[in-house]
Amino acid sequence: MNSDEKFEQLKQNVNAEDGWSGVIVGGSLSDGLEVRLSSESSIEGVKVGRLVTIEGKTHRFFGQVSDVILESSDRNLSIYSEEISEGIMAKVATGTAAYGKIKVQPKLSIKTSDTSSSPQSAKTVPPHFSKVAVSAHSDIELIFGKEAPGKFWIGSPLDMESKLCLDINEFTKRSNGVFGKSGTGKTFLTRLLLAGILQSGKAVNLVFDMHSEYGWQGYSETENHQVKGLKQLFPSKVAIFSLDEEHSKRRGLTPDYVVRIGYKEIEPEDVEILRESLSLSPQAADAAHSLYRHYGKNWLLEFLNTSGTESFNSLASQINVNQGALSTLHRRLSGFSRYEFMDTTSVHDSVNQILRYLDRGINVVLEFGKYGRDTDAYILVANLLTRRIYERYAEHKERALSGIGDEPTPLVITIEEAHKYLTPELANQTIFGTIAREMRKYNVTILIVDQRPSQIDEEVMSQLGTKLVCLLDNNKDVDSVLSGVSGQRKLRSVLSSLDSRQQALVFGHALPMPVEIRVRDYGTPESYKSLGFTDPTNKKDLSQINQDKSDLFG
Repeated sequence: MNSDEKFEQLKQNVNAEDGWSGVIVGGSLSDGLEVRLSSESSIEGVKVGRLVTIEGKTHRFFGQVSDVILESSDRNLSIYSEEISEGIMAKVATGTAAYGKIKVQPKLSIKTSDTSSSPQSAKTVPPHFSKVAVSAHSDIELIFGKEAPGKFWIGSPLDMESKLCLDINEFTKRSNGVFGKSGTGKTFLTRLLLAGILQSGKAVNLVFDMHSEYGWQGYSETENHQVKGLKQLFPSKVAIFSLDEEHSKRRGLTPDYVVRIGYKEIEPEDVEILRESLSLSPQAADAAHSLYRHYGKNWLLEFLNTSGTESFNSLASQINVNQGALSTLHRRLSGFSRYEFMDTTSVHDSVNQILRYLDRGINVVLEFGKYGRDTDAYILVANLLTRRIYERYAEHKERALSGIGDEPTPLVITIEEAHKYLTPELANQTIFGTIAREMRKYNVTILIVDQRPSQIDEEVMSQLGTKLVCLLDNNKDVDSVLSGVSGQRKLRSVLSSLDSRQQALVFGHALPMPVEIRVRDYGTPESYKSLGFTDPTNKKDLSQINQDKSDLFG
């Protein structure tokens, strides 16, 4: 079967469903190709973001619809439009004097004669009158690969049932971001990504679960019912740590470990990152460093135990700090005493406990419980634990490079409200900014989940390997996620056309080309099973479990 016959077969398959095809009549590689729709085509069936296949003479091209246009070859049509709009004249004019056009941005190409290799970035364009049709299922598999180990089904191209796969190997090599305004499904998309990483075994996850949505259970995106978290889906591969044990018990959950933070563990850098949320002046934040030099590791507890005007004046004089700045710092930090997870006794073992689980390949979800509503508590704990874990990873990596021991398992750290850590003022000071810039130098990357990407430092945004963007309605946020990406104007139109739920624009290193997807379902028995969940209460699943045991033990 030659290329024309293949294309005609493809066109017949898709036209029955989508109702359009066309030919190239102009355009360029940079501005996009102009495609005139056939007279039988329905322009209402063409959607921005749709993937298309173009049959050139020697290459097959793959692209994306970036615009839909109404054209006419006779200017008089606009004058007599009212008379023509009804009856047989409208039918005669449609497809001849009046016709539809679309703009297609070519992204990839592959030699027609070379079916064994993967598509590469398009460096040229197909000739005039090359045929254009909606991409078929086989094209999607050729571009994005089939579902397999390391290839995770994340969703489907819009208006298609094909499985579109993300390259988890590439995804875990760099830091990444999930963005979208509130209510667009960022949490569900993130949970799927974490499940994909977990399934692949390419990395372990440390999730700072602000609203207790990832560990044991969460809530449906569209309906107010509970859905399974990672622990229920993968009980042997996930451990739940809790900052609020009472909250965990009320949900019927016994955490694997209850996290406690000692006052001695808090360093001036942990206060520096809270400067904005605590409304601290630069002088008040700097005073924490002076107190650390004066008191040593127990500086915070010693400082909080200070009281009385004379004591403050004396302390301010000793460390050469403005008394007003010192008093302000004391008032703000006194709020730490309401955190029940803070302990005055000694340094705790939370970091070592997390590392023990990660070293065994077990993913850790830290649920914050009632403290998830307290941004200061979330920032304090996430920054403190991450800095110490990163230091240990750096030590292990350096020892491995010296031939002493194995490299640490790659780690993905998931944080919400990331703009609180990664503003232009703080990005150079926080551990998360360091991780994002170093691009897995010590086998550690971050997964940023945020609704205000415009508040994140530009350098950090530029280092993100893959971005999954749900609907954003703020122009600054859109500019931020598309900064440095080729074809920004066209991607902007695709992004603006997203529905408010279960749709995302995905682009970056884990995909060969940008694509608009419908995120796969999550929360149904079928979706759980597709992720590998086996239900012991289900007879079929129980039979499979017993068979697995028999295969393993005899």
